[in-house]
Order: sequence, then C-alpha cells, then structure tokens
Amino acid sequence: MKVDFKATQNEFSAYIRDPFNNPRPADVKQKRIETYRELFFNNINSFLSSNFPVIKTILNDKQWFDLAQDFFSNHVSTTPYFSEIPEEFIDYLQNERKNDDDHPFLLELAHYEWVEMALSIDKEEIIANTPHFIERLPQQFISVSPLAWPLAYQFPVQQISPSFLPDTPPEDPTYLLVYRDISDEVNFIQLPPITFRLLQIVQERGSISCEDCLNQIAQESAHPEPDKMLASGLSAIKDLAEKNIILQHHSS
Repeated sequence: MKVDFKATQNEFSAYIRDPFNNPRPADVKQKRIETYRELFFNNINSFLSSNFPVIKTILNDKQWFDLAQDFFSNHVSTTPYFSEIPEEFIDYLQNERKNDDDHPFLLELAHYEWVEMALSIDKEEIIANTPHFIERLPQQFISVSPLAWPLAYQFPVQQISPSFLPDTPPEDPTYLLVYRDISDEVNFIQLPPITFRLLQIVQERGSISCEDCLNQIAQESAHPEPDKMLASGLSAIKDLAEKNIILQHHSS
C-alpha cells in the first residue's frame, strides 16, 4: 500500500500538539504516542517555566498548564532554536492569545522577563569607558550601549508577585533600564522620567554631543531654572557613563 507520509506526519503532529481536539493516528499505539506527546510538551513547558518564572508563580497549576498547552497547540513557531522560544511566546501573547481571564499585565510581564534572557545571550560586546572620557563628558559625543534597553510599561512589572496583582495600571507609567555590564551580569534600574527621556534622545539620534542632549532636555522640560536642570542632567549622564550604559561614540 502506498503511504501518504505527509498526511501521516500531519495527523501525528496534530495529536502531539493537541490530543484533546485531534484523533490519535490509528496505526500508532496509545502508549507510544503519549510518550512522544509528553516529551515534546514537557520540553516546551520546562523552557517556558525557566524563562517566565514570575508568570508561573502567579498562576495556579491549571492556569499555567492551560496557558502552556494553548501556546503549544496553537502557535506556529518560525524558529527551530529553543533559545528563541521565549520570543515566540511573546509574539503569541501579543497577537494570538485571547483569554479574558488573563491578568491585564501578562504581556508586559512576559516581555520584562524575556528581556533578561535576551540580553544575557546577546552577542554584542562593549568596551568600558575610560576615566578620561568620563572627566570630559560635556565635550564628548555619546551613544547608548547596545546592551542597555530603556523600557516603558503601563504596569510596575518589577513589583508583580503573588501578593501584588494589579487589575488596572497606575496613573504614571513605569520606566526601567535593563542592561548587561562589563562582567556580563544583567541589571535592572528604575528610572525617573527625565532620565528615560534623556536615554530616548540619545537613542533617537544614534549619536549626539552631551551638550546638545542636555540643552534639549532643558528645553523640553521648560524648567524655570535651566542651570539646575543642566547640572542634574549631567550628573545623570555621568552616572550612566560610569555604569557603561552611556558610551563614547566613535565615528566609523
């Protein structure tokens, strides 16, 4: 008999993905296919658990299983790499997940948890700033480290826990900076709005003189005492430069 391998493969994979809504292939023993099913699902479930530990903590066992199963059943991944599954999970939450019972901060929390992993495996490398550069900051051209990501969220995602599950976002957004330092450690900082805007300006320009950046901040803020704003901004830039978040821009 001629076997349609593609049809057989599709039937097999459909059951592996979603045994609750697809029939078991008639020529495959129950025990054997369940072994495959558990292997595939447990791998995905384990990877999600390790990369989204806070989400797993705030959900009960059934909620977590249903979420992982829905992702496994319905999302068509575009990557063969396990390290990119968390990014696929973000895409699924943003574009495919439809569940009114989900926490309203679920997508933002998942993104926040994903960032740590993404930065930890990023292949970019940076060179530490020299004392000479930091001493002469006002005269320098600056850029933002590719390993420093300023982030804005509606919810205070860094505070989410089983004892803190907000239903509505606060009035003001949460500004965070996640960065990988020279020792390859990933760090998190909560930013005041003015520092977040400062980093935005530098990122938008790609490279900008420190002086121009400070002048733009002072102009945008319309501070009644611009000299104080300039001094405060320079202090913030110096602190970021000492952490190698703000870097010296080298023209190519």
